[in-house]
Amino acid sequence: MQQYILKRALLMIPTLFGAAVLVFVLLRLIPGDICVLRMSGGGGFVDQRAIDLCRSELGLDRPYIIQFLDFLWGFIRFDFGKSMWTGQPIIDEISLRFQLSLQIAIMATITATLLAIPLGTISALKQNTWIDYAVRGFSIAGIAMPSFWLGILIILGLLITSKGLFGTPWMPPIKYVPLWVDPLYNLSMTIFPALATGYRYSAVATRMTRSTMLEVLREDYVRTARAKGLVQKLIIRRHALKNALLPVITVISIEFAFLMGGLVVTEQVFNLNGLGKLFVVSVTNNDYTMTQALVMLVVAIFVLTNFLVDLTYAWLDPRIRFK
Repeated sequence: MQQYILKRALLMIPTLFGAAVLVFVLLRLIPGDICVLRMSGGGGFVDQRAIDLCRSELGLDRPYIIQFLDFLWGFIRFDFGKSMWTGQPIIDEISLRFQLSLQIAIMATITATLLAIPLGTISALKQNTWIDYAVRGFSIAGIAMPSFWLGILIILGLLITSKGLFGTPWMPPIKYVPLWVDPLYNLSMTIFPALATGYRYSAVATRMTRSTMLEVLREDYVRTARAKGLVQKLIIRRHALKNALLPVITVISIEFAFLMGGLVVTEQVFNLNGLGKLFVVSVTNNDYTMTQALVMLVVAIFVLTNFLVDLTYAWLDPRIRFK
C-alpha cells in the first residue's frame, strides 16, 4: 500500500509540470498587452517608451525561459509574486476569495451527496415503479436546469416571498463574513448558491448511483448473498452499495474540484466575489501572473482530488493495486 501511495504521488509531478508549461505558453499566445491596457484606459495615446518602461518593471521584457523558471520556482515555494494589475501580492488576493469558493464547494458537495446516494439507491431498488420515475424526473430536471438559472429563480422567490410576508424584499448579504465569525450571516449568503449548485451536482450523481446499483444488483455475488438468506438491508449496505460507489465517488470528487473555479456565472448571479469572478477579471486584464496562479491552483486541486480518489478506491476495493 505504501508503494502504491508513493507511485501515485510521484505521478502528480509531471502532471503539474505539464500544466505549468501549457498555461505559460498559451497566455503568451493570447493577443493583448497589459501595459497598453493599463495606460490606455481612457483611450488616449500612449508613448512607446512608457510601455517599454512598464514591461521592464513587470519583467515582461526578459526571455521567456527566465520568466517560466521564475514562475515555476515561485509555484514550488507557494510564492506567486504580485498581480500585474493591482500590484498586490497574489497570495493575498486569492486567499480572500478561496475561503468563499471552498465553503460553497463543500456545501454543494454535501448537498449533492446527501441527495444523490439515497435517491439513486432507492431508484435502483424500485426500478420501473412510480418512485423510480419520480427520482429520474428529479435528476433529469436538475441536469436540464443550469445552476445560474435556478439561482435566479431562488432570488426571485426570496424577493416575492419576503415582500409578501414582511412588506420589504429580502436579499442575501453582499459582504463575505467567515463562518466562524458570524454563522447566521455567513449561511444566509452561501446557502442559496450552494443549494442551486448542489441540486444540479446531485442530478448527475443520482443517475450514476442508479446505474451502478442496477449493475451491481445483477452480479452473481449479490444473488449468492440472497440465496444464503441474508437480509436485504445487509446485502445493500455491505455488498452492493460499497461496490456501486466507486464511479460515484469519481463523479462527486471531480465536480468538487470543478466548483473551486468553475462557478463564474453562478457567482455573478449571487454577487459573490469568489475564484471564478477573479478568473474573469484576471483574463480580461491580461494579468499573466494572476491567471497563471489561479490555473495552477485549480490544477493542483484536481490533481490532489484524483490522488485522494485513488486512495479511496484502494480502500474500498482491495483488488485495486498499482501495476
